[in-house]
Amino acid sequence: MSIVDRKRDHLEICLKEDVNARRQTTMLEDVHLLHNALPELNIDEIRLDVEFLGHRLKAPLLIDSMTGGTQMSYEINRALATAAEEAGIGIGVGSQRAGLKRPDVAETYSVVRKAAPNAFIFGNVGAAQLVKGMGVAEAKKAVEMIDADALAIHANPLQEAVQVGGDPQYSGATEKIRLLAESLDVPVIVKEVGAGISGEVASRLQEAGAKAINVSGVGGTSWSGVESIRARRAKEGRVAGLGEAFWDWGIPTAAALVEVRRSVSVPVIASGGIRGGIDMAKCMALGADVCAMARPFLLAAADGGKEGVLGLVESLTSELRLAMFLTGSRDPSALRRARKVVTGRLGEWMRGTTP
Repeated sequence: MSIVDRKRDHLEICLKEDVNARRQTTMLEDVHLLHNALPELNIDEIRLDVEFLGHRLKAPLLIDSMTGGTQMSYEINRALATAAEEAGIGIGVGSQRAGLKRPDVAETYSVVRKAAPNAFIFGNVGAAQLVKGMGVAEAKKAVEMIDADALAIHANPLQEAVQVGGDPQYSGATEKIRLLAESLDVPVIVKEVGAGISGEVASRLQEAGAKAINVSGVGGTSWSGVESIRARRAKEGRVAGLGEAFWDWGIPTAAALVEVRRSVSVPVIASGGIRGGIDMAKCMALGADVCAMARPFLLAAADGGKEGVLGLVESLTSELRLAMFLTGSRDPSALRRARKVVTGRLGEWMRGTTP
């Protein structure tokens, strides 16, 4: 199966199938922001804008890496990028491997910069592909393809291991990331794809030169689940069973966020199962600098185009603003100082015990 066919499968499955985590949650339900009955500010005084990797965003929100490589990807990426430009938020593209191998589909990625000339845009290559030989030259082409402001390197060992034809090759990955961080003219972001990043790995990534880390924890889309569905359709029963067994594997988003925030000083992106502005507020209270979402924006773009995406952004930012007002938080940085109570499994995790 070609890369383009695989991209098409991923897109179609994420749009039509239930690929959410099943038994695991983000653990954000264990974070309780304390209501402030006298916030001592007016709601119209609240500011949502933040600085991120040298760029000013109108809200602490990124449309996370999703797609590229197919005609449907072109239309979705154009809608997402047009909305990102209008809303003043950041946006990433899906893995650019297809565009690097197939110049005829590069426009399904480059459309993002055309539609969002002023937005913060980040590219995307895979750590597994770096290990297998993708080098600095290809990474620079990925940056040039979309005139990117940063390059995300996605670490997806679980997905590669349960993917039909996957590349679960990770020996030497940290040094490959270090090489790119030293060689590129744009900052490197390292992200998971739904299984989370631990504190130990985050420390190693910061030491290797990563300028931001996207925790992408368990609780949202399961890429093990996506690959299990693909394998079942391809009648690859053994691989499908492996993906099914690891459907909920990984570090829940809130726990990954706590681990990473305790371990690094670089900006931290919270993602993985974030579904509303209250979730965003909780993540920022736990130490996130910005939040990111993927599948909710994909569904919004597929259903309502640019207007659907803008509607989702408005819903998210309205909820975030109200949560900030009700905790007396004048700006996103103040959310870190907002009083919160952490209970349940996340509380146990933070105390160093296992649920």
